[in-house]
Order: sequence, then structure tokens, then C-alpha cells
Amino acid sequence: MNLAECSHPVSSAPRAATTWSVPLSPPHASSDGVQRGSIDAVLRTRYAGTRKLRLNYELVGAATAPVVLVAGGISAHRHVAANAVDASAGWAQGLLDAGRTLDPAKLRILAFDYVGADGSIDAPIDTADQAEAVALLLDALGINVLAGYVGYSYGALVGLQLAVRHPQRLRKLVAVSGVHRPHPYAAAWRALQRKAVALGRLQCADEQGLSLARQFAMLSYRTPEEFAERFDAAPEVCNGQVRVAAEDYLDAAGAKFVARVSATAWLRLSESIDLHRVDPAQVGVPVSVIAVEGDRLVPMDDAVALIEGLAGRGRLRVLRSPYGHDAFLKETDRINALLASELFAGSATITSASAFGASA
Repeated sequence: MNLAECSHPVSSAPRAATTWSVPLSPPHASSDGVQRGSIDAVLRTRYAGTRKLRLNYELVGAATAPVVLVAGGISAHRHVAANAVDASAGWAQGLLDAGRTLDPAKLRILAFDYVGADGSIDAPIDTADQAEAVALLLDALGINVLAGYVGYSYGALVGLQLAVRHPQRLRKLVAVSGVHRPHPYAAAWRALQRKAVALGRLQCADEQGLSLARQFAMLSYRTPEEFAERFDAAPEVCNGQVRVAAEDYLDAAGAKFVARVSATAWLRLSESIDLHRVDPAQVGVPVSVIAVEGDRLVPMDDAVALIEGLAGRGRLRVLRSPYGHDAFLKETDRINALLASELFAGSATITSASAFGASA
């Protein structure tokens, strides 16, 4: 690549977003405390200049309850769980059930659609841009401070950026399967996935390329142990070609994904993971890091490095699971138990010495 063609961030220092506007229309609210709406905003991004954005959000729970923001992977969205406004299952349905740590009867749960998730920005997007969008959204909703922020995967990266750039806006961060930098191995996985999409585009087959990228991704999200348990069967010969046991599962995962995600959105948010960098020493709030043994995208060593860099402001919990990076979505009971102990931990300063060896 010609280095002259490489783009550099407009600014890498924390900065205030340009402005925010009034809601587009009165939010859809129900008597059960569900509010769904959008705001128009103007955001000065790191790589794509100043952009007009539409920030979509969903807020569930009593108006007087403490607010916790929940953010997931790059394909997550504002609809975390079924509610009175939208009865369809959300991306983390079981974590908001009655009696759970994130029960909307006790807390007010906020979620939003990531900047670029609608495919409207075909330019590099940084996790810092997402954090600034969160700050804009909090301003527009009149939320001065989050009682907590629960971030999984990409959501954890955004949470770390928020804790650096706007530490006064959250009291506690729980970062699950996400740390201060991308691992080179994981970045290489994503680069190959993006090449699959590029090849699809060359053949005017965006959906096929994106489906293949998603299937590659599934191999990095899960573990060899799970595949050995689920797909240890002899291959079949179909129409003169060998087909292994996992292919139906992978094909279905790809088809489901392309039905709801655009290639542009996925490409730019995938790149965003690899652009992510945070100096742990600059994180300004207590952080509980939940790491998964066997996570092929976020190795345990990186979680330990984050804890060490937090210098007394971090606590590490380790989850052993065959589901790897997807444990947050699959191990609902165990994740709920960890959230119960970590989200509102009493001490504002948690020593790293007490973090190691804690497991679930």
C-alpha cells in the first residue's frame, strides 16, 4: 500500500462532540416504562470528518431507576430484550428476565444502535466515535451519569473509550470479552473476513461474501471443543461433493446474518475493532473485566495486561466455557451471576491482587 494513501485520524485526543439536536419525533413510550426513539446529532469523527447522524435508542424501566447502558457486539442493536413496545426477542434476551441483575423492574436499561450500523457511513469508524455518540445520547436524554455500563465484545471497547473520554458519565464499567487493543491474531481473522466480502463485491454478490465472512467469524467466536461435541460425524457426499457436518450450521448462520446486516455496516464496524486503542492508565472508573478461557479473539494474556494497566482500578473474573467469545450470549445464568457480583461492587478502587484467581 502506498503510505501516502493512508488516512490518519483528524484528532486522537479526547474531545467534545460538536452538538446534538432535539428528538426527531416524540419517543414511542408505553405505560410499562419502555421508551424508543431517535435523535439527530452532529458528530466530529476521527477519520470521517463531521457527520450528521441519527442515534436510535431504547430505554426500558422506571423513570426514577438507576440507568445501566448495555452494549453488545458489532451486530447488536438497541433492542436488548422483548418488552411492551417490541415483543420480539432481543439480542441478549435472557439477561433482562425478571429477577436477573439487569431486571428492568429494578434498573433502567439503555441501549442504542451503533454509529454506522445502518450502513450510512462508508468511511472508517473509531470506537472513540461511538463513545462520543453515547455522550451525545446521554445529553439528549437528560442522563447525567450511568450507574453502570455493561459492554460485551465491541460494547466493551466502546465502554473503555467512554471511561477514558467521559469518566464522569459512568460509575462502573463491566467489560466482557473486550480489552484495550485488538490482538494481532484476531485482527488477521477479521482482515480475511473483509477480503471475503471484497471478493463477493467483485462478483456483484455482496450477500454471498458477507455470508462467508460470517461463517469464518463463527469459527473464531466458538471453540474446537464445542464443534467436536456438536459436529463429530462422518462427512456426506452430496452431488459429487464432500460436505462436513458443520456446514449446515455455518450456512444457516450466514443466511441469518445477511438478512439483517448490510455489507457496508459490517465492514466498517469490523474495521472499527481493529482501529481500537485505549491506554489503560487513562481509564477513569473502576472496571471489572470478565474474560473467557478459550476466547480465540480476546486471549487471557490481553485481559491480564489490561488489569495490570488499570493499576488498582480493575478486577478480573474468569469464565470457563466451551462457547469462547460467545459465552456472554450462551452462558446466561453464569454471566448473570458475575454481573450480580461485579456491577455494583462496593469498593470504588479494586486491587488487581484480589482479581486473579477469581473464576466462575
